[in-house]
Amino acid sequence: MSAVPAQAGPTFTLGRVYVWELPLRLTHWLLFFSILVLAATGYYIAHPFISVPGEARAHFVMGSVRSVHLYASIVFTLSTLVRVYWAFAGNAYARWSELVPVSRQRWRNFKQTALFYAFLSREPAHYPGHNALAGLSYAIVYGVYLVMIASGFALYTVYAPVGSPMQVFGFLIPIFDGLQMARLLHHIGMWVILIFAVAHLYFVVVLYSIIEHLGTLDSIVSGFKFTLREPRSRG
Repeated sequence: MSAVPAQAGPTFTLGRVYVWELPLRLTHWLLFFSILVLAATGYYIAHPFISVPGEARAHFVMGSVRSVHLYASIVFTLSTLVRVYWAFAGNAYARWSELVPVSRQRWRNFKQTALFYAFLSREPAHYPGHNALAGLSYAIVYGVYLVMIASGFALYTVYAPVGSPMQVFGFLIPIFDGLQMARLLHHIGMWVILIFAVAHLYFVVVLYSIIEHLGTLDSIVSGFKFTLREPRSRG
Protein backbone atom coordinates (compact mmCIF):
# COMPACT_ATOMS: atom_id res chain seq x y z
CA MET A 1 0.00 0.00 0.00
CA SER A 2 1.52 3.29 -1.04
CA ALA A 3 2.04 6.04 1.48
CA VAL A 4 -0.22 9.07 1.31
CA PRO A 5 1.82 12.24 0.91
CA ALA A 6 1.38 14.84 3.65
CA GLN A 7 -0.96 17.64 2.76
CA ALA A 8 0.76 20.91 2.02
CA GLY A 9 0.05 23.53 4.63
CA PRO A 10 0.95 27.14 5.26
CA THR A 11 4.45 28.06 6.27
CA PHE A 12 5.48 31.09 8.23
CA THR A 13 8.62 33.17 7.80
CA LEU A 14 10.11 35.54 10.32
CA GLY A 15 10.72 39.18 9.42
CA ARG A 16 13.13 41.46 11.31
CA VAL A 17 11.50 44.66 12.58
CA TYR A 18 13.08 47.61 14.41
CA VAL A 19 10.78 48.01 17.40
CA TRP A 20 12.54 49.47 20.46
CA GLU A 21 14.32 52.79 20.00
CA LEU A 22 17.49 53.66 21.92
CA PRO A 23 15.84 55.88 24.62
CA LEU A 24 13.39 53.11 25.45
CA ARG A 25 16.15 50.49 25.68
CA LEU A 26 18.28 52.72 27.89
CA THR A 27 15.43 53.49 30.28
CA HIS A 28 14.58 49.79 30.45
CA TRP A 29 18.06 48.82 31.62
CA LEU A 30 18.38 51.81 33.95
CA LEU A 31 15.07 50.83 35.54
CA PHE A 32 16.18 47.22 35.79
CA PHE A 33 19.43 47.93 37.64
CA SER A 34 18.01 50.74 39.78
CA ILE A 35 15.16 48.46 40.92
CA LEU A 36 17.69 45.82 42.00
CA VAL A 37 19.60 48.41 44.05
CA LEU A 38 16.43 49.98 45.46
CA ALA A 39 14.97 46.61 46.48
CA ALA A 40 18.17 45.54 48.25
CA THR A 41 18.80 48.84 50.02
CA GLY A 42 15.11 49.36 50.78
CA TYR A 43 14.89 45.95 52.43
CA TYR A 44 17.94 46.79 54.55
CA ILE A 45 16.48 50.15 55.59
CA ALA A 46 13.30 48.38 56.74
CA HIS A 47 15.14 45.40 58.30
CA PRO A 48 18.78 46.26 59.18
CA PHE A 49 20.80 43.03 59.33
CA ILE A 50 24.41 44.29 59.43
CA SER A 51 25.92 44.69 62.87
CA VAL A 52 29.28 46.36 63.42
CA PRO A 53 31.23 46.85 66.64
CA GLY A 54 31.56 50.23 68.26
CA GLU A 55 29.49 53.37 67.91
CA ALA A 56 27.25 53.75 64.85
CA ARG A 57 28.71 57.16 64.02
CA ALA A 58 32.08 55.51 63.42
CA HIS A 59 30.66 53.32 60.65
CA PHE A 60 27.59 55.11 59.27
CA VAL A 61 26.23 51.92 57.64
CA MET A 62 22.59 53.01 57.59
CA GLY A 63 23.52 56.46 56.32
CA SER A 64 25.55 54.96 53.46
CA VAL A 65 22.73 52.60 52.52
CA ARG A 66 20.25 55.50 52.54
CA SER A 67 22.56 57.51 50.28
CA VAL A 68 22.80 54.67 47.77
CA HIS A 69 19.02 54.27 47.96
CA LEU A 70 18.56 57.99 47.25
CA TYR A 71 20.89 58.06 44.24
CA ALA A 72 19.27 54.91 42.81
CA SER A 73 15.85 56.52 43.31
CA ILE A 74 16.98 59.54 41.27
CA VAL A 75 18.00 57.22 38.39
CA PHE A 76 14.70 55.37 38.76
CA THR A 77 12.67 58.59 38.77
CA LEU A 78 14.38 60.14 35.74
CA SER A 79 14.12 56.88 33.78
CA THR A 80 10.41 56.60 34.57
CA LEU A 81 9.75 60.19 33.52
CA VAL A 82 11.69 59.69 30.26
CA ARG A 83 9.62 56.56 29.53
CA VAL A 84 6.39 58.47 30.20
CA TYR A 85 7.59 61.21 27.84
CA TRP A 86 8.53 58.59 25.23
CA ALA A 87 4.96 57.28 25.33
CA PHE A 88 4.08 60.50 23.48
CA ALA A 89 7.30 61.12 21.51
CA GLY A 90 8.41 57.60 20.54
CA ASN A 91 7.64 55.44 17.54
CA ALA A 92 4.40 53.53 17.00
CA TYR A 93 5.48 50.66 19.27
CA ALA A 94 6.28 52.90 22.25
CA ARG A 95 3.13 55.06 22.20
CA TRP A 96 0.65 55.20 25.06
CA SER A 97 -1.99 53.64 22.81
CA GLU A 98 0.17 50.49 22.78
CA LEU A 99 -0.02 50.38 26.58
CA VAL A 100 -3.68 51.27 27.09
CA PRO A 101 -6.01 49.35 24.71
CA VAL A 102 -8.28 51.99 23.23
CA SER A 103 -9.03 50.50 19.81
CA ARG A 104 -11.11 47.46 18.88
CA GLN A 105 -8.06 45.84 17.31
CA ARG A 106 -6.13 46.10 20.58
CA TRP A 107 -9.05 44.67 22.55
CA ARG A 108 -9.22 41.73 20.15
CA ASN A 109 -5.50 41.28 20.62
CA PHE A 110 -6.02 41.45 24.39
CA LYS A 111 -8.68 38.70 24.28
CA GLN A 112 -6.62 36.41 22.04
CA THR A 113 -3.51 36.85 24.18
CA ALA A 114 -5.44 36.21 27.42
CA LEU A 115 -6.91 33.00 25.99
CA PHE A 116 -3.44 31.86 24.91
CA TYR A 117 -1.91 32.54 28.33
CA ALA A 118 -4.83 30.70 29.98
CA PHE A 119 -4.13 27.65 27.74
CA LEU A 120 -7.56 28.05 26.11
CA SER A 121 -6.13 28.82 22.68
CA ARG A 122 -3.22 27.37 20.73
CA GLU A 123 -2.63 30.51 18.67
CA PRO A 124 -0.73 33.42 20.25
CA ALA A 125 -1.50 36.95 19.11
CA HIS A 126 1.60 37.84 17.11
CA TYR A 127 2.52 41.51 17.19
CA PRO A 128 5.92 43.22 16.77
CA GLY A 129 5.60 45.41 19.87
CA HIS A 130 3.79 44.73 23.12
CA ASN A 131 0.72 42.59 22.82
CA ALA A 132 -2.34 44.26 24.36
CA LEU A 133 -2.21 42.26 27.60
CA ALA A 134 1.47 43.00 28.13
CA GLY A 135 0.93 46.67 27.25
CA LEU A 136 -1.81 47.05 29.83
CA SER A 137 0.37 45.29 32.42
CA TYR A 138 3.17 47.78 31.74
CA ALA A 139 0.75 50.70 32.06
CA ILE A 140 -0.32 49.44 35.50
CA VAL A 141 3.28 48.88 36.56
CA TYR A 142 4.26 52.39 35.51
CA GLY A 143 1.39 53.63 37.66
CA VAL A 144 2.96 51.69 40.55
CA TYR A 145 6.30 53.31 39.69
CA LEU A 146 4.76 56.77 40.08
CA VAL A 147 3.28 55.82 43.46
CA MET A 148 6.68 54.50 44.54
CA ILE A 149 8.36 57.75 43.49
CA ALA A 150 5.83 59.93 45.29
CA SER A 151 5.77 57.83 48.47
CA GLY A 152 9.58 57.55 48.48
CA PHE A 153 10.05 61.30 48.25
CA ALA A 154 7.44 61.81 50.97
CA LEU A 155 9.38 59.46 53.26
CA TYR A 156 12.70 61.12 52.45
CA THR A 157 11.51 64.52 53.65
CA VAL A 158 11.86 63.20 57.21
CA TYR A 159 15.60 62.58 56.72
CA ALA A 160 16.42 65.45 54.38
CA PRO A 161 18.74 68.02 56.02
CA VAL A 162 17.45 71.48 56.80
CA GLY A 163 17.40 73.61 53.66
CA SER A 164 17.51 70.58 51.35
CA PRO A 165 15.47 71.01 48.14
CA MET A 166 14.02 67.55 48.85
CA GLN A 167 11.90 69.09 51.63
CA VAL A 168 9.66 70.55 48.95
CA PHE A 169 8.04 67.11 48.71
CA GLY A 170 6.57 67.51 52.19
CA PHE A 171 3.22 68.32 50.59
CA LEU A 172 2.96 64.62 49.63
CA ILE A 173 2.67 63.47 53.26
CA PRO A 174 -0.97 64.54 53.78
CA ILE A 175 -1.85 63.18 50.33
CA PHE A 176 -0.83 59.74 51.61
CA ASP A 177 -2.65 60.38 54.90
CA GLY A 178 0.59 60.34 56.85
CA LEU A 179 4.01 58.72 56.74
CA GLN A 180 2.77 55.31 57.91
CA MET A 181 0.47 54.92 54.90
CA ALA A 182 3.22 56.18 52.58
CA ARG A 183 5.61 53.61 54.08
CA LEU A 184 3.04 50.82 53.73
CA LEU A 185 2.31 51.65 50.08
CA HIS A 186 6.04 51.92 49.40
CA HIS A 187 6.60 48.47 50.89
CA ILE A 188 3.68 46.85 49.03
CA GLY A 189 4.76 48.52 45.80
CA MET A 190 8.23 46.98 46.09
CA TRP A 191 6.77 43.47 46.24
CA VAL A 192 4.37 44.17 43.38
CA ILE A 193 7.31 45.26 41.21
CA LEU A 194 9.42 42.24 42.16
CA ILE A 195 6.57 39.82 41.43
CA PHE A 196 6.00 41.54 38.08
CA ALA A 197 9.73 41.26 37.32
CA VAL A 198 9.65 37.48 37.83
CA ALA A 199 6.58 37.12 35.58
CA HIS A 200 8.17 39.45 33.03
CA LEU A 201 11.32 37.31 32.88
CA TYR A 202 9.25 34.17 32.39
CA PHE A 203 7.26 35.57 29.49
CA VAL A 204 10.23 37.25 27.81
CA VAL A 205 12.84 34.52 28.28
CA VAL A 206 10.82 31.30 28.29
CA LEU A 207 7.67 31.98 26.31
CA TYR A 208 8.67 34.53 23.68
CA SER A 209 12.39 33.84 23.20
CA ILE A 210 12.72 30.08 23.73
CA ILE A 211 9.30 28.73 22.73
CA GLU A 212 8.18 31.21 20.06
CA HIS A 213 11.67 32.26 18.84
CA LEU A 214 10.64 35.90 18.42
CA GLY A 215 13.90 37.37 19.73
CA THR A 216 12.20 39.31 22.50
CA LEU A 217 15.12 38.99 24.91
CA ASP A 218 17.65 40.11 22.30
CA SER A 219 15.44 42.99 21.21
CA ILE A 220 15.96 44.97 24.39
CA VAL A 221 19.65 45.16 23.43
CA SER A 222 19.48 45.44 19.63
CA GLY A 223 16.03 47.00 19.26
CA PHE A 224 15.03 44.42 16.63
CA LYS A 225 12.37 41.74 16.98
CA PHE A 226 11.15 38.98 14.71
CA THR A 227 7.53 38.86 13.64
CA LEU A 228 5.63 36.35 11.54
CA ARG A 229 5.03 37.33 7.93
CA GLU A 230 1.95 36.40 5.98
CA PRO A 231 1.77 32.61 5.44
CA ARG A 232 2.35 31.25 1.97
CA SER A 233 1.47 27.83 0.61
CA ARG A 234 4.25 25.36 0.06
CA GLY A 235 4.66 23.94 -3.42
